[in-house]
Amino acid sequence: MNYRGIPVIDGHNDLPWEARAHRHYSVEGIDQELPQTLQTDIPKLRRGNYMAQFWSAYVHSDYQGGDAVIATLEQIDFIRRMCERYPRDFMFARTADDIRSAHHQSRIASLIGIEGGHQIANNLAVLRQYAALGVRYMTLTWNKTTEFADAAVGERLWEGLNDRGRAVVKEMNRIGMLVDLAHVSAETMRDALETSCVPVMFSHSSCFAVNPHPRNVPEDVQHMLVNNGGVQMITFVPIFVSQELWQWHNDGEHGTKPTVTVEMIADHVECAREAMGVDYVGVGGDFDGDDLMPEGMSNVGCYQQLFDILRQRGWSEEDLNKLGWKNALRVLEASDSAYRSFMSLSEDAVAV
Repeated sequence: MNYRGIPVIDGHNDLPWEARAHRHYSVEGIDQELPQTLQTDIPKLRRGNYMAQFWSAYVHSDYQGGDAVIATLEQIDFIRRMCERYPRDFMFARTADDIRSAHHQSRIASLIGIEGGHQIANNLAVLRQYAALGVRYMTLTWNKTTEFADAAVGERLWEGLNDRGRAVVKEMNRIGMLVDLAHVSAETMRDALETSCVPVMFSHSSCFAVNPHPRNVPEDVQHMLVNNGGVQMITFVPIFVSQELWQWHNDGEHGTKPTVTVEMIADHVECAREAMGVDYVGVGGDFDGDDLMPEGMSNVGCYQQLFDILRQRGWSEEDLNKLGWKNALRVLEASDSAYRSFMSLSEDAVAV
């Protein structure tokens, strides 16, 4: 199959939860165009020129303890079954080399991230078992503060990370699981960047300087990210993109709802590049995580429109490739050695 345009490694997609909520976890039919139901299907992914997708094994924070663990395993199972059902299109992947191999075979590499520290039930053994199942990143919180980290829109309990949170970050470093700082408070971002000894990611977060939503990344944190070597993957969720929409929401949603466009996403991308340089910016759409995406970016098939806009603004092909996939691949690869070592030790333990 011939791909067209800039390849994409996307940091976050909520198809698994959408399948749980509306499709009884069925993997059937996503090889067909589904214009009225999902923002994600295989034809759209092909139009978007996806090289790899980090699928989110998300579980709402209403689920806690063992219930959260069970629901997470169901999400992981859906992703694995989806890859097995469509082997010509998807390849289950864990490492940067896996992504390269899948791309060589014209398949979309499918990786897993979990979206919330509550999903480990405050248990490092659960964290390690997720890694053994192929999970390559964990978002330290979702929208609720956990036992070890403050969330961006949650209660402030720890002023960032507490000692347990720092231990979680260090264990993630040890086993090669990427630390994801989307959804966490700015204080948690800073603490995690000071704690982590390897590059971190923001799987789906935009720029506070463009829209001062607490989910977005402040400029001082962006400077810390450069020193860390990580990547900020710009998200497309309208309320994170548009300051006008965020203000309209805060004011009670009176009057005409502001329009959000793909050009506004490009503004966030350019803001991140200005703050950090092009080597630290990626993309994480959060498709199927919001009912209505910006005009011109309604589904996963629209990615090349964003690159076309940036090209018109003077972006080189090399810089577009860094944004689309190279920076994300570099950050994943920085933790691959630790992940392989962990997996080797886990396999040896099982063999014994």
